[in-house]
Amino acid sequence: MSYPMGPSGLISDVDLRSHENNLAHRTREIDRERLIVRRGQPFSIILQCSDPLPPKHYLELVLHLGKREEVVIKVQEEQRARNKWWFTQLGAHDEKLLTLHSPVDAIIGEYHLAVLVMSPYGHIVEKTDQIKFHLLFNPWCKDDAVYLPDESQLQEYIMNEDGVIYMGTWEYIKSIPWNYGQFEDYVMDICFEVLDNSKDALRNSKKDIESRSDPVYVSRIITAMVNSNGDKGVLTGSWQEPYSDGVAPYRWTGSVPILQRWSKAGATAVKYGQCWVFAGVACTVLRCLGIPTRLITNFASAHDIDGNLALDFLLNERLESIDGGKRHDSSWNFHCWVESWIRRDDLPKGNDGWQVLDPTPQELSDGEYCCGPCPVTAIKEGNLGVKYDAQFIFAEVNADIIHWIVQNDGRRRKIKEDHSSVGKNISTKSVYGDHREDVTLHYKYPEGSKKEREVYEKAGRRFTEPTNECREPGQLQLSIKHAKPVFGTDFDVIVEVKNEGCRDAHAQLTMLAMAVTYNSFHRGECQRKTISVTVPAYKVHKEILRLHYDDYVNCVAAHHLIRVKALLDVPGENEPIMSVTNIPLSMPELLIQVPGKVVVWDQVTAYISFTNPLPVALKGGVFTVEGAGLVSATEIPVNGDVAPGQKVSVKLSFSPMRTGVRKLLVDFDSDRLKDVKGVATVVVRKKYTPNIPYPPPITGYF
Repeated sequence: MSYPMGPSGLISDVDLRSHENNLAHRTREIDRERLIVRRGQPFSIILQCSDPLPPKHYLELVLHLGKREEVVIKVQEEQRARNKWWFTQLGAHDEKLLTLHSPVDAIIGEYHLAVLVMSPYGHIVEKTDQIKFHLLFNPWCKDDAVYLPDESQLQEYIMNEDGVIYMGTWEYIKSIPWNYGQFEDYVMDICFEVLDNSKDALRNSKKDIESRSDPVYVSRIITAMVNSNGDKGVLTGSWQEPYSDGVAPYRWTGSVPILQRWSKAGATAVKYGQCWVFAGVACTVLRCLGIPTRLITNFASAHDIDGNLALDFLLNERLESIDGGKRHDSSWNFHCWVESWIRRDDLPKGNDGWQVLDPTPQELSDGEYCCGPCPVTAIKEGNLGVKYDAQFIFAEVNADIIHWIVQNDGRRRKIKEDHSSVGKNISTKSVYGDHREDVTLHYKYPEGSKKEREVYEKAGRRFTEPTNECREPGQLQLSIKHAKPVFGTDFDVIVEVKNEGCRDAHAQLTMLAMAVTYNSFHRGECQRKTISVTVPAYKVHKEILRLHYDDYVNCVAAHHLIRVKALLDVPGENEPIMSVTNIPLSMPELLIQVPGKVVVWDQVTAYISFTNPLPVALKGGVFTVEGAGLVSATEIPVNGDVAPGQKVSVKLSFSPMRTGVRKLLVDFDSDRLKDVKGVATVVVRKKYTPNIPYPPPITGYF
């Protein structure tokens, strides 16, 4: 990009060399025309001069940040100080090459550069001040606080626009694709707009801008601004239907439409998000600004309200949860946050590296709905005094779960205490492909190890030694088994009572199936069965609970999750036996085909099809298609109803905008079937331009 200056002055044109600089600074994916550079790495611009500078005249460079130019920085000439901006100049009388050097802790943001021609007496002879560029964090620079030395990780955690988010339950992990799209058109501008609308920026813009040199500050602001609780944040959270005045959380397939809607609406919150949507948007913003970031899923995640590192669940004698009309502890089947790679200069040694950042609004932190950054190593070592929010995050992966039955007379009976069910299969997308990497051991030592016990004691959590005592005669074991049912079908749940004693056992067995959301909100009862059972010595008794489609269709939530509880009450025993399992109902697949060779800017057609697996017709069907570098979010409505077993097909033509390996993401939603996802990999090739030989030179006399 160049800025013509007009015919009158000494400086007639400024060439920012955007193509060359952006390539060297790995920002060409963001923009090829505007200048976007990374801190701690030099870049060069060219001044075209109509005449040589008069004798003893010289150049000064001044940088301005902020809409009201709140921060002004004078660029030193050839000072070579590590913590200051400085520049060098080379060139002939009509052209000057200026090389600017930014410090490794420079403020990120949009800069306005003024080039001043100064007289020998220090007066401004001429001023060129229309030059703009953006500066980002630099994880390739070894002295930057976000420096990450592994190139394969940088390609994933900065450059990759396509992600995988893990969901479901710890036993049955599923995944959905996510389009981060951090290099899509003007996403970077929206990321800075997010920072500009924070409470800190609106309260004191100069102080906020000066603080943007610190990735700890910036990342904490992002966790507050991705949710809209108490500020002008991006997303409003909702965990209960209806979503009719917005977009249901499960319909989003990427961050870009969310950020665009927020910006176009004048920093008005977009409806609606849940944890994986908040995390996906945060990952987009942080990667775009240059902070290496990955999305994490914690299965069996604890939300500890009172900070006692234990979740107390109260049930009545019908095994129904007792709410009590106030906020209470909860256990989520999964919960998503992000990790960012940051050197923690504000903390003692040993806290650098991956930092937990959670943008889902759960608890207040210093008066704001934000969480982190908190070193993952601090969680593993039980150092709960470390900034920020270490105790809350420690509980998410380590809390105990205690179930109580509150009897009709108000007395409590403890029925189950579990020390190892929280924080399982902690997952992220692998650097080496679209498969899962387990990072549980980054957060906690192996279950039952000596080191785990030491950490628990340091954190103030009671530790219960595993017991290897022989079983008492007549002791009963309770378990729940099931296949992998498909949504829309009838299926069986088998409850087994095993008698390991030498005498027959008599007990009352209660089985309850209910629909729940992924964060354990109860949607309704599907089936209940209470019977008396007699289990002979050393035998197994099996009870079958059959669930029909009609039993669960009206109350099952978008994540299609059934929770089954079984309670075995043995006369004469103080504590009944309880078993709980979550059964995810699997979804049908979308078929996506993009035939032929795909070339950048050439039109291509995607063919999408889907077969209705339900015994009822689907109404209001709509496909949503998007893909970074391929196509912006586009809705394709289905004409008419989709009958049971009917295959519906749609097609979409688009022209890819960027080369490389791309992902096309598709979501299908209707009145009775929602959150059906599909993804196709598309390799976009460069245009082939044949080498046209130049004609031979013409020789001879004329």
